[in-house]
Amino acid sequence: MKPPKVILPIIVISQFCCTSLWFAGNSVINDLIVNFNLNANALGHLTSAVQFGFIIGTLLFAVLTIADRFSPSKVFFISAILGTLFNLGIIHSANHLTSLLTLRFFTGFFLAGIYPIGMKIAADYYNQGLGKSLGFLVGALVLGTAFPHVLKDMTHTFLWKSVILTTSTLAILGGLLMLLFVPDGPYRKPMQKTDLSVFLGVFKNTEFRSVAFGYFGHMWELYAFWTFVPILLKKYTETHLQTTFNIPILSFVIIGAGGLACVLSGYIAQRKGTKKTAFTALLLSCICCLISPLLFAVTNANVFIAFFIFWGIVVVADSPLLSTLVAQNAAPKIKGTALTIVNCIGFAITIISIQILTKMLALTASNGIFVVLAIGPILGLFMLKKKSPFNL
Repeated sequence: MKPPKVILPIIVISQFCCTSLWFAGNSVINDLIVNFNLNANALGHLTSAVQFGFIIGTLLFAVLTIADRFSPSKVFFISAILGTLFNLGIIHSANHLTSLLTLRFFTGFFLAGIYPIGMKIAADYYNQGLGKSLGFLVGALVLGTAFPHVLKDMTHTFLWKSVILTTSTLAILGGLLMLLFVPDGPYRKPMQKTDLSVFLGVFKNTEFRSVAFGYFGHMWELYAFWTFVPILLKKYTETHLQTTFNIPILSFVIIGAGGLACVLSGYIAQRKGTKKTAFTALLLSCICCLISPLLFAVTNANVFIAFFIFWGIVVVADSPLLSTLVAQNAAPKIKGTALTIVNCIGFAITIISIQILTKMLALTASNGIFVVLAIGPILGLFMLKKKSPFNL
């Protein structure tokens, strides 16, 4: 049965609106430091709190198989409302570091009921052409990731509290759209009770394990790249003193280009194959990691920018395709749980790679440290190739 044409746009809009909670704190984090008299090192703690909350949330959602036992649209709506409440708590004047960390942690926790659940909802509607559908969905997340850089450029004009109020309003809107207009999909097969064995048992499937580890390798690079894009741009201007960038806007362009790439990769996958397209994108981003130190010697700023826009495209183009492969290689009754498990582990890996690069930046000014990002793609390519060496 072909779903109504309006379903996918609503899912995409809802996902964008609700995942804006994820990055709302990042866009005003300097204002939080000033207004609540925080130390400068609070920046890393507040950023990590959301990630840790998401990891714990996805872990709990996966263990309890929530995405497969309950209506995903209702889970999405409830998570959006609760995430919004914790996001709004930031504007309370009596906040301090502990309360802000708690608020950001629980915002991340309830995002576990939004991002992977949104993919589960799409999988329940699109048995065929899932890669294209998830391409739009992940593209929305990528634009949500890039959006704070624009907000950062605009905070000189708008009060930081208005950013929090805007993202909270968007999240409520997104939750309501999903609840009112996206009922349970025709391919949903609900579980009747909690099955704790699903969490580890899903990895017994060899093909599932192959694509899951491909996704983990991809995640090692992705969020670390996104995190350090402004730093990479700043390092280039410090090396070439005659060059100046509008770093927030350029960061938005580099990261945001990946949103279009997700949509495009979904269409390419329909012609070339999902796994082959994902493998190609991961290979290209791996090459970008390996040659990135050489780009800092390039004196033409336009060449440098073009390279990083290309990297921003290929670094995430495989994301919806790998998620598609995860969904396709999981049993229908545990599809939502499988996506949530893989998200949980994938985001845990992002913290490790980000922390390693942060430590390395503190120890050395060498541009060669970004080659470390290639570790994930290399392992991911090996796992994707391992299962079917002659037919990707």
